[in-house]
Amino acid sequence: MTSSVSADERAALADSIHDVLRKRSTPESVRAAMRGNGRIDRDLWGTLCTEVGVAALAVPERYDGADVSWAETALAVEEIGATLSPVPMFSSAVLAVGALLASEDSDAAQRLLPGLASGERTGALCWAGSTGWDVPGVQAEAGLLSGTAEYVIDGESADVFLVLAGADDGGLITLHEVDASAPGVTVTALPVLDPTRALARVSFDEVSATAISSPPDIADRIRTLAWAMLSAEQVGGAARTLTLTVEYTSARQQFGRTLASFQALKHRMADMFVSVEAMRSMSAAAIAAVVDGRSDAAELAAAAHVQCSEEYMRVTGEAIQLHGGIGITWEHDVGLYFKRAQADAQLFGQPHTTLQSMSL
Repeated sequence: MTSSVSADERAALADSIHDVLRKRSTPESVRAAMRGNGRIDRDLWGTLCTEVGVAALAVPERYDGADVSWAETALAVEEIGATLSPVPMFSSAVLAVGALLASEDSDAAQRLLPGLASGERTGALCWAGSTGWDVPGVQAEAGLLSGTAEYVIDGESADVFLVLAGADDGGLITLHEVDASAPGVTVTALPVLDPTRALARVSFDEVSATAISSPPDIADRIRTLAWAMLSAEQVGGAARTLTLTVEYTSARQQFGRTLASFQALKHRMADMFVSVEAMRSMSAAAIAAVVDGRSDAAELAAAAHVQCSEEYMRVTGEAIQLHGGIGITWEHDVGLYFKRAQADAQLFGQPHTTLQSMSL
């Protein structure tokens, strides 16, 4: 369904989120949260949920949501991607909420969405196996879940797990609900390349689960949403990386001139700007297709993941070179964006394979 929110209302929403993040998500607070319990900023998440309602944007009104669309959620994802704020926006407000909406199970939605929309509870999606996202790491048999889900975003801090599970006979992928504190559930924090995004390994040892009725293509629906929304996050990060680079080269002097005054460096930053704007256009096309429920949404989401991943890595790589040695140090933010770009490109499967299969 196309969003009925006006351009002015979207701009006001983005400004509100930006204002909260400017005041509450500083480089110091980001680094403190990365070392804290669950590796998330719980106070910031509470503020974003209560003052702006970011977790409720895509949730229908009948489930206590704001009843707008994924386009507005993408604005929040982009703003948070620009600050690398370690909050469960992507894990809970995108993946968990998206899985429930894609399931079309009204009972599960009524049970879980109000808590997720308010931010009082957070959800995490358990999906990938040891070989990636094509084959779930968890199997379902007779209402019990066994196996291990890898790369669970914000798994350490989630209150509820939504689990995509396969079957021993290779049957359909099904969706299940499990309380994070249920007996037989083990959560292990994983070492990460990108310290601003917490990942966990979640193991299930014959855990009793509540089945959520869902269509046979539930995994494909979630992947399409995930790639489209991830591209918005990548746009935010790339745009911020460009800003940091322009600021640094405008202040840094060499041979009595600012770095930004050298024509060769101007050209490189102009190329970075072109990359960011190309990312923005591709991301917007994918998100619009998802919001409208178009038949080409999956193809556009995969294309957005390919382009935005490659361009994000290119922009952050250029930023590292233009900053010099300081760019890769722990103290400088541009190094964090570089790591986020590398990690994002690996999420939710290989988009090149998806695009190749669609072209056949």
